[in-house]
Amino acid sequence: MTIERVPQIHYPKADIGRRGMALGLDFLGAWLISSILGSNQIGIQFVQILVFIFCWLILRVVVVYNNQGQSLGRWAFNLKVLEVQDGEISGRIPTLRSLLKREAIIGFGALLVSIALNNIRVNFTAILLLLPLAIDCGAALSDNQMRQALHDRYAGTFIVSSRRGYSLDIKIQRLVDKLLRNVRR
Repeated sequence: MTIERVPQIHYPKADIGRRGMALGLDFLGAWLISSILGSNQIGIQFVQILVFIFCWLILRVVVVYNNQGQSLGRWAFNLKVLEVQDGEISGRIPTLRSLLKREAIIGFGALLVSIALNNIRVNFTAILLLLPLAIDCGAALSDNQMRQALHDRYAGTFIVSSRRGYSLDIKIQRLVDKLLRNVRR
């Protein structure tokens, strides 16, 4: 009797552009809420930081855990996060612990971007706060096989394309194509 290896189910890799747009949409939601509840003073606002962290955890951990691996941004762009075990995609939604580890890393980078956006008009060197997020997410560009960012590697997660979602990128592309055709006439 021989042991046969069951072939792995193929999950389509999510392209970097859609992943970036999904992250941007989630960031925009958390940042807008924290900016509204923060004050207009210059400098680091601790209440605003706490509101951002709270919103980020709700949008990127609680919603993902309860919504088949999709946050609002991932739902809008037909993406979902899955668990990776032994270098293979398991097809399961990550555990709450894995999601917390993942979002703590990327959330810290997003928080620094939020602080930079709020202070860039006063101090242009605040743009350097974008570097941690760029380094973290830029690792996905160098990983040709799995396209995992540093936070994905650490938490054992993987972003895949999904059939469930709104297809916002496709709808925007159709709208732009339609506008370009109308302009050419």
